[in-house]
Amino acid sequence: MYDETWNHTLLDYALEMVIIFNRYGYVHFANKEARQKLEYGNEMDRVHISDIFPTLFEKTKESYSCHCPMGEEVRSVMAYRKNTTCFRAEAKIIHLSGAEDGILCMMRDVSGVHFLEKRVQQVEQEAESAAKVKSEFVANVTHELRTPVNGILGNVREVMAAEEDLKKLRTLQLVERGCNDMNNIINNILDFSKLEAGKFILEMRSFNFRKMIDYVKSNHINKITEKGLDFFVTISPEIPEEIVGDELRIVQILNNLLSNACKFTHFGKVTLEVLKTAQENNRVELFFMVMDTGIGIDNADKDKLFKSFSQVDASISRKYGGTGLGLNISQQLINLMGGAIRVESQKNRGTTFSFSLWFEVPEGKMAVEKKTEALFATAAPSEGEALTDNIWSYGTKENYDEIKKQLSKLILSVEMENWEKAETFTESVKQLTEEAPKDMKTAVLRLKMAVQKGNYDRTCAAHETLVKLMDSAKENMNGTD
Repeated sequence: MYDETWNHTLLDYALEMVIIFNRYGYVHFANKEARQKLEYGNEMDRVHISDIFPTLFEKTKESYSCHCPMGEEVRSVMAYRKNTTCFRAEAKIIHLSGAEDGILCMMRDVSGVHFLEKRVQQVEQEAESAAKVKSEFVANVTHELRTPVNGILGNVREVMAAEEDLKKLRTLQLVERGCNDMNNIINNILDFSKLEAGKFILEMRSFNFRKMIDYVKSNHINKITEKGLDFFVTISPEIPEEIVGDELRIVQILNNLLSNACKFTHFGKVTLEVLKTAQENNRVELFFMVMDTGIGIDNADKDKLFKSFSQVDASISRKYGGTGLGLNISQQLINLMGGAIRVESQKNRGTTFSFSLWFEVPEGKMAVEKKTEALFATAAPSEGEALTDNIWSYGTKENYDEIKKQLSKLILSVEMENWEKAETFTESVKQLTEEAPKDMKTAVLRLKMAVQKGNYDRTCAAHETLVKLMDSAKENMNGTD
């Protein structure tokens, strides 16, 4: 039904080059794509196979000689144009047997793909070189920054030891705190740079787990309790005394999470809990949880938490500070140790960060296994530990009691001339009265302005006004009841 002309017409519409050579090696048929790519036009009937593939075929007196195996295997070849320039191609070269022996060649030009591959390889090399330069630059800059900061810090501490004037001492304490914050930022940037460059190395060694937790607790207990928060640390009794891991990096992760918990929590509690959840021979799995009753985040914003140099929104950076690197570094360190970090949070209800890691236990240091129920035993909650949803709803007894508690801590801080701490309690009162009437919110705003200015008389007057409004609100609440 279909003659040779019809077949050739169909092949002309093929996307790849199709060439049929006769038994003598000359082109019997070439489709449109082949004629264009090889630039022979309609003059291909006198073209020999050795003209197109000189490295694979050699012209002889009667026919040709082949220097490659033929078959359906796709091979990489160099195809030559009429002007003797060449391009890289992928081809199938098949021997046709029958009444008219010949060769069928189907191929496609991959020179563009090859160019892109080389370009990608070049870009990767350039990126690797740029990353190396960046890492070296960051290391040098952080070193240069750390030297003067530590110099200032050392001198400030010497002056603080001899200073007796309370006002000057408070100024020096602010400088000391600024230097410590700067050192933390420098360390975070350096760690981030090492992690991004893939040059971060874990130092695995045996250490006392409970002493490590005590050290972490001592780093945060003062700052957390100074804000009027409860701080609970619970360790499962089944956890071995000695484990093998990178103690420094585990401390860094817990410090980052606890610092965030303290930063974003104005009332309630911060909890660190560690459980043993699995055991295989000399390996144990430990589950870490850092919980707070702070500002929390919406589900839609959770994906922003672990991005580098990122906060949930710009107001967070302005209000609370920070580089946005702490959680990203923690996530990368946990991943490097073979674990994964998870977050559960609810707006104005608190946040829980959790992660699990496997550790080896030195021989003879494995704890005696207890009942399964004991793995999840926690300390009994102390009085006032629970934080109910009612605390956020203005007009409830829980809300009223918490506001009074924060106001008491605020005025005590003012009497001790600790204005920084007083600002923290003012912020707590502001959050607790977000649903309050206009006069109450105005009184809170005046209190906040007085505290920010460090004006003792105005602060006391604003505090007294706010307490009266609270007492009046309490009477109205009782009357309604």
